[in-house]
Amino acid sequence: MTSIIGREIKLEDGAPKVQGQLKFGSDLVLHGQLYARLVTSPHAHALVTAIDTTGATKLEGVHSVITAVDLPDIAPASRSMLLLAKDRVRFVGHPVALVLAESEAIAQDAADQVLVNYEPQPHVTGLEATLALNAAPVWPEGLPGASAEAAAHGAVGGGDSGGAEASPNVAGDSTFERGNLEQGFAEADHIIECTYRTAGVHQSYIEPHATLVEIGPTGDEATVWTATQGTFFVRDAVAAVLSMEASSVRVVGTPVGGGFGAKFCLYEPLLALAAKVSGRPVSMTMNRMEEMITATPAPATRVKVKLGAKRTGEMTALDAELVMDCGCFPGSMSILGPMLMGSNYQCPNQRVQGVEVLTNSPSTGAYRAPAAPQCAFAIESAIDEMARALDLDPLEFRAANASKPGDKMAMGNPWPVMGLVEVLDAMRNHPMWRDREQARAQGRGIGIAIGGWPGGIEPAAAACSLQGDGVLQIQISSVDLTGTRTTFQQIAAETFGIEPDQIRIISGDTQSGPFAGSTGGSKITYTVGPAIMEAVAEVKQQVLELASGVLEADAEDLEIKDGAVQVKGAPQSAIPLAKLARKTMSYGSTHKPLYGQGRNAQPGQAPGFCGQLAEVSVDQDTGEVTVHKLLLIQDVGKAINPLLVRGQMQGGAMQGLGWALYEELSTNEDGQTVTATLSDYALPHIAHLPTEFVMETVEVPAPTGPFGAKGVGEPPVIATAAAVANAVADAVGARVRSLPLSPPRVLAAGREN
Repeated sequence: MTSIIGREIKLEDGAPKVQGQLKFGSDLVLHGQLYARLVTSPHAHALVTAIDTTGATKLEGVHSVITAVDLPDIAPASRSMLLLAKDRVRFVGHPVALVLAESEAIAQDAADQVLVNYEPQPHVTGLEATLALNAAPVWPEGLPGASAEAAAHGAVGGGDSGGAEASPNVAGDSTFERGNLEQGFAEADHIIECTYRTAGVHQSYIEPHATLVEIGPTGDEATVWTATQGTFFVRDAVAAVLSMEASSVRVVGTPVGGGFGAKFCLYEPLLALAAKVSGRPVSMTMNRMEEMITATPAPATRVKVKLGAKRTGEMTALDAELVMDCGCFPGSMSILGPMLMGSNYQCPNQRVQGVEVLTNSPSTGAYRAPAAPQCAFAIESAIDEMARALDLDPLEFRAANASKPGDKMAMGNPWPVMGLVEVLDAMRNHPMWRDREQARAQGRGIGIAIGGWPGGIEPAAAACSLQGDGVLQIQISSVDLTGTRTTFQQIAAETFGIEPDQIRIISGDTQSGPFAGSTGGSKITYTVGPAIMEAVAEVKQQVLELASGVLEADAEDLEIKDGAVQVKGAPQSAIPLAKLARKTMSYGSTHKPLYGQGRNAQPGQAPGFCGQLAEVSVDQDTGEVTVHKLLLIQDVGKAINPLLVRGQMQGGAMQGLGWALYEELSTNEDGQTVTATLSDYALPHIAHLPTEFVMETVEVPAPTGPFGAKGVGEPPVIATAAAVANAVADAVGARVRSLPLSPPRVLAAGREN
């Protein structure tokens, strides 16, 4: 059997997805279920003085209208615990009531009949306004808790919180520093000091949030079917609001039609309470406008960068501050931002700070590599500006300062094994970089950038059994967002010695399956893969020991080949796997079932880096940017399935083009989201694909990753906007320091030059 690692195998569930045969969460229907619809606030900040549900409850088919008084008084320790507004709404879209009816249409009609009296209060939107010392507080009664989603994405450690006087809406800050900034800037031959801004961006998944909850007949159990990235994450949240033991809540992860960090836990606790109050199953599938105004998009940011360097290309000092507009609820991403800005390059004197501020806007959340695209846009733009100012090659300037394994990260701990230098070497030798002057001769701009992601870790377990038909069955509980089930087939097949089509992956729920962490932070292959290998290896050893008695040969002299166990070098002495398995499943058998377990807790992270090169042209009359070529070179550890790896790279880069050129959540002075539909919110589509979209990999194996593999989902989105911005600056001779690089902004920059 040839090696299965490295084969290009199509997605296991690809065909049923494109053929419309796969059932998603909104396709599920239970007997007697009710349909839920949110009643949301039209005000950015207001007191709720009265709620009149009379008109709604009179409609035929309406079961009830639930308000905060019908729910337990739960402190909002996370965004998903915000539930229904009781006496105050904090953003346009804040739910104040939940209508339950016999159909979605009736529920929507009834929601329109719920009358709410509001007493508008001073509100604050936008970073500059909320940072003012006299800003109206988003939480006059005191700040709430923060989400745990950052940890699920790979945020580790913590900086020193500053104690300076601040706005009442500063929710948290993290600072990492070392060396002497004053001395570092004094040693610099040139200093760059700039401010970069990025707009809020929506994850724009195809499938909206969809959840169905049923309370058991005795009232002490609950089942939740939901499109989530973290079934155990949802389980714990639902158990908390229902005052149940976690083991009494069963969460079944339905196929996820796109998540990108936004589908951890949002309205599942509210719907669980609604099911308990109503005594019937409750289902809710959000519509697109609800997704845009009541979900958790990526935050708008402001990044100030002061960078010093010598003429020889040595960085001497870095002072950077990331401020994130987290909307109405803390997001716990202030650690990731400064960690990324202060780690990719070695600068002896630095201070990097992340600050979270609140506004009367929808609360924000994770989006593929949370905080990383914004930080990369800032730091990679500043590095590019510095290279130009010193007349240095931008790639060589990066290479001279690039971090290597063992170098210090921002928080002081050493970089583990990673491939930033190898990525830069591959970029240096690529024809698109070597031939860049030819592109410039055509009036095009060339820009490069790198993006790094630390990688997440979370424990995981797996189970394996050999079935009577010879199929090796693997049971896991991780959510498949990106084809990990297909990757796991290859890992198991390579470990056992059979073909992938003889492997069946069973995704369990939180009661039937072993624990697995949430799918986010580029960690599922890295964390679940080794658990699968351990479980499969245990069953393989059991199979060889069982076969040794049948074939009268030592287990060490046996091998698995062509679906059978045979004596090495003697294929005539063989027994099929199916026959062996049936010996452990028959009445009266004295053989134990072939069953193994694997557990894994990775000892450290497996960082991934992606370097990108963009070739663009700019219409001198309109400012429109066209990306002609986009090159991605990424360290993937080991490409278990190169087809799926390239798919992740291409998908991430397309989202990066959205960051760069198109996407912007806009809010007016009243706090209304004015890009609340896909008619108003611009997304990249197939027509925006670069003419040449090149994806190449380098492999710097992760020491404890399965066959050296590491997560690949996050790195490809990080550097795209920075590479495009640097290419635009190269093309027009002027820099746009705000995303997206819209035609008016680019045109204005070009005219100012």
